[in-house]
Amino acid sequence: MVKRKKKVEVEEKPVREPKLNLKMTWREVLKKQHNLMVAMIVLMVMSGVLLVFSLTLLRPQSSVVVVGYTDVYGEITGLSGGYRRDNWMSMLAFPILAVIFGVVHNVIALRVYRKYGKNMAMAVVVGSMVLVLGAVVMLIRLLGEW
Repeated sequence: MVKRKKKVEVEEKPVREPKLNLKMTWREVLKKQHNLMVAMIVLMVMSGVLLVFSLTLLRPQSSVVVVGYTDVYGEITGLSGGYRRDNWMSMLAFPILAVIFGVVHNVIALRVYRKYGKNMAMAVVVGSMVLVLGAVVMLIRLLGEW
């Protein structure tokens, strides 16, 4: 009589991908991808300028300020212009956007660089720069109507 040994199945733990280490990724960008690094620094500076510009234009002493413009709003309300007036606290959206563009978009660019490479990360940074410029243009346009 031969005894058979029972086969014990060993459960393997799923292999987890390593977390995206932003510090390591930033060091890699510093050493290898100088163009991307310069673009990220330019984005940070542009966001800083937008932050300072928008904070100086908050005008908390005013009870009502022009906070937006759209042709659609003017058409719906039957007004000749689409300028929308509201409380000055609505203008806090611009400093918040500046911080998001400067910090969060650079972190997103690092994550995109790690997953998809230099070209996609550069596209994210350039797209963010265009958004910052759009916010500055919008602020300048609103300034003309105060």
